[in-house]
Amino acid sequence: MDSSNIASPLLYSGDYEAPQKEGLHRENHPSTSSNDHGGDAEEDENSPVPQVAVTVPTTDDSTMPVLTFRMWVLGTLSCILLSFLNQFFWYRKEPLTISAISAQIAVVPLGHLMASSITKRVFFKDSSRWAFSLNPGPFNVKEHVLITIFANSGAGTVYAIHVVTAVKVFYKKEITFWVSLLVVVTTQVLGFGWAGIFRRYLVEPAAMWWPSNLVQVSLFRALHEKEKRPKGGLTRTQFFLVAFTCSFAYYIFPGYLFPMLTSLSWICWIFSKSVLAQQLGSGLRGLGIGAIGLDWSTVSSYLGSPLASPWFATANVAAGFVFIMYVLTPIFYWLNVYKARVFPIFSDGLFTTAGQNYNISSIITDKFTLDVAAYDREGPLYLSTFFSMTYGVGFAALSATIVHVICFHGREIWDQSKSAFKEKRIDIHTRLMSKYKQVPEWWFVCILMVNIAATIFACEYYKSQLQLPWWGVLLACAIAFFFTLPIGIITATTNQTPGLNVITEYIIGYLYPGYPVANMCFKVYGYISMSQAITFLQDFKLGHYMKIPPRTMFMAQVVGTLVAGLVYLGTAWWLMSSISDICNTSLLPPDSPWTCPSDHVFYDASVIWGLIGPRRIFGDLGTYKAVNWFFLGGAIAPVLVWFAHKAFPDKEWIRLINMPILIGATGNMPPATAVNYTSWIIVGFLSGFVVYRYKQDWWQRHNYVLSGALDAGLAFMGVLLYLCLGLEGISLNWWGSQLDGCPLASCPTAKGVIVEGCPVF
Repeated sequence: MDSSNIASPLLYSGDYEAPQKEGLHRENHPSTSSNDHGGDAEEDENSPVPQVAVTVPTTDDSTMPVLTFRMWVLGTLSCILLSFLNQFFWYRKEPLTISAISAQIAVVPLGHLMASSITKRVFFKDSSRWAFSLNPGPFNVKEHVLITIFANSGAGTVYAIHVVTAVKVFYKKEITFWVSLLVVVTTQVLGFGWAGIFRRYLVEPAAMWWPSNLVQVSLFRALHEKEKRPKGGLTRTQFFLVAFTCSFAYYIFPGYLFPMLTSLSWICWIFSKSVLAQQLGSGLRGLGIGAIGLDWSTVSSYLGSPLASPWFATANVAAGFVFIMYVLTPIFYWLNVYKARVFPIFSDGLFTTAGQNYNISSIITDKFTLDVAAYDREGPLYLSTFFSMTYGVGFAALSATIVHVICFHGREIWDQSKSAFKEKRIDIHTRLMSKYKQVPEWWFVCILMVNIAATIFACEYYKSQLQLPWWGVLLACAIAFFFTLPIGIITATTNQTPGLNVITEYIIGYLYPGYPVANMCFKVYGYISMSQAITFLQDFKLGHYMKIPPRTMFMAQVVGTLVAGLVYLGTAWWLMSSISDICNTSLLPPDSPWTCPSDHVFYDASVIWGLIGPRRIFGDLGTYKAVNWFFLGGAIAPVLVWFAHKAFPDKEWIRLINMPILIGATGNMPPATAVNYTSWIIVGFLSGFVVYRYKQDWWQRHNYVLSGALDAGLAFMGVLLYLCLGLEGISLNWWGSQLDGCPLASCPTAKGVIVEGCPVF
């Protein structure tokens, strides 16, 4: 079976066909150079995925200098700056994630400036081996790609920082900077091993197309290729500048002047005294019916850019969100399942049976373990309806992922395994890359072995701080290895990544209960090493599309990862030391931005799965043991879709039902809220369905460029607002400054429950 065609029905929806017109791919792929054409690519040698065919160039110039002085300078600076800013904003009430696209744009004028001003002198020119120049020629696209790879290392967040924050801030226990650094570095680098092992499955095949990479590819082309302006239209560069300027100027409204644009929950305004109406209408604390966010950070902060999501994946997320949020949650809540009405309908809090916040510090011993007698006195821990169901959905998504990959990709994996050691080239991009030296697999294996050894050493030598035994490290690595391939396939084809956080917490919670730090470390090594592997593979695919030598890519990834880990930890350590009561919402002023929403969720999970343990919550001793049936439901769902596809093979829409994505749609909630999803789905529908189907030419030219411009404009204005106004403590206080405006949405509705600020029923 030709793997280039295996998953094509899964990759795109609608009646849009891959370009076949004579010369279309050459028109859409102008190149500054064409020294290497891989046998002069013919029309049928383009990618079978239409989005890739109209976006990624099919030519390569292998003579471009890549490892240049300006690449190292700009790449390192980008990595440091993004790492600092993203960690700085991560602790804030509305986290602002500055993507690599911001650096991707900002370095262009700097690169051209360095190319025009730095000396062109050749050092050691008499030596053929050591001769080099600080300025080998014009700033080129391959340098730019490597700088962006560095920036990618600093984008997002370093998940292991959650462990440090939870121990130092929430549990108020000791963990040293050195031990924290060991956890951060080993976590980030461990994924290289899994990425190297699975490259042949997740990078080389054309069917593994990694949709989010197309945003960056489009932007590279807009910034580097000379393009003729279409009659009555704009070039990609001109369009980017217009969209960037609009995004930059607009963000001053949701970012400062009118924060309520983050979540316009109009039902709450009409029914200002109704708990039920605010539960239904609140975009931040309720079901979000009718709520909309007119803020790009609301749209893209948790699910990524909807413009980069293929429509079938967006539709699966939408279906899953509607079913879980608007069907299951109300049914469970108003039927009072597990005393649901005693607690808020949507919350990540931990509660007593009377609906009060649970006093976690009262059930911890001096040795940082569970005090069983104290827990029995305090009583069982309860969760909100949605929070408990989120864990059930996580169970179902995990089993659905495994079964879905077996049913729909089992043959593909088997064929790819058989052909892995043959010189079989799948598409034009893989053939063009074949002339470069590949990264030997033993490089990855060596990194993997050294990293595992260092992790075991850290956990054993500093066991008083990390609590995780050596066998826990090996088990976490086994879980990451097992799931990297199936989750990688789903990410590479849908732009959605199911997480392993729930199953890793569940396993170690049963095997090693009562040790919260051990639980967090196990989750980080089992889940984040897999997540890092996915990130590295995505970067490899970007290099694959842009024809970057693999060994050069590898070098940039390793250096960028190490630099980012150090900067992230240093920034977090500084903030935790310098901001009093950071993350403590009960002690912070009402208008303080340092509320740490994601760290609260992480801490709550460590209490549920690590300190108290799943047996006392989801097991035979717990309240929520029926939630385990979600495992079975998740395993059955993809089989039903597979049988339906076999029974009705002419119905292509059936194969587009992706149960891991549909079931796991709400995996980011909390800390993501309903308004994040409703806004994301609306924009995804307009881009992926309406514009893609009815304005194909516009979509091909501008969709991914628009995504990059919106990200960049928001990031630059967000940083500017903080530097100019946030540091000075200058803020506005008026009706539009309130986020959501639904104070009653978090109130319980059970009779006799007393919560401050809420009516008593």
